[in-house]
Amino acid sequence: MFSRKKTTHLPLHDTRFEGASIAPNEPLCVIGDIHGQISCLTSLMNKIAQDYTPSRLVFVGDYIDRGDQSAQVLTRLYELSKTDPETVFLMGNHEEMMLSFLDDPAKSGNRWMRYGGLQTIASFGSFRLVEHNTSEALVAARDGLKEAMPDGLESWLRDLPRFWKSGNLGVVHAGADPAKPLDAQDPKTLTWGHSDFGRRAREDGLWIAHGHTIFDMPQEKNGIISIDTGAYATGRLTAAHITAGNVEFVQGLKT
Repeated sequence: MFSRKKTTHLPLHDTRFEGASIAPNEPLCVIGDIHGQISCLTSLMNKIAQDYTPSRLVFVGDYIDRGDQSAQVLTRLYELSKTDPETVFLMGNHEEMMLSFLDDPAKSGNRWMRYGGLQTIASFGSFRLVEHNTSEALVAARDGLKEAMPDGLESWLRDLPRFWKSGNLGVVHAGADPAKPLDAQDPKTLTWGHSDFGRRAREDGLWIAHGHTIFDMPQEKNGIISIDTGAYATGRLTAAHITAGNVEFVQGLKT
């Protein structure tokens, strides 16, 4: 029904990370790809509130698609952005695909449907779409989706940043070119990844936390913290609690 990201590992690194110990400016909880799993999100948020408060929350993107509660997840995060403006929400490639659909449904719609957009659009209402649709059906679905979305949600999505930094930690959705600073990256690299990410260590001492690529277990390796554990397929949503010199993983489970 949709293309599933392969469970994998980053390439074996060719160079060794020589940076200092991780040292964000404040305690953080960096939360992985949610993909429409509201019960995983609720479970994880409860654990964070109980065991890791106060910590700034940083979400790496991919809030939607593949999971049937994508609308609920988006609505909850949008409301959180208003009640806790210190929380950071990054753009994922699935949010990019949704916005491309809103801009040009005839061109971008069927691709989005194949990558899990069917679940997202169904969660906002019954728009009678399949994996391959006519241009007319896609335009009608786009119009219906715009009407169903809460006021302000589309603008909020469009304004999401693609990276965030704290101390010697950078957070992105997918990856980063190790040869460039974060503010010089191609935007698509940050949301879709880079061939040298995980292979060549950064030489600027910047740690990178990311989602996008599914791991059986979260890991901290060679200056990279990987936290996407495939919540839509495994029922396990992972966060990394990061403080000076320490990374600890916590998971919320599907109920």
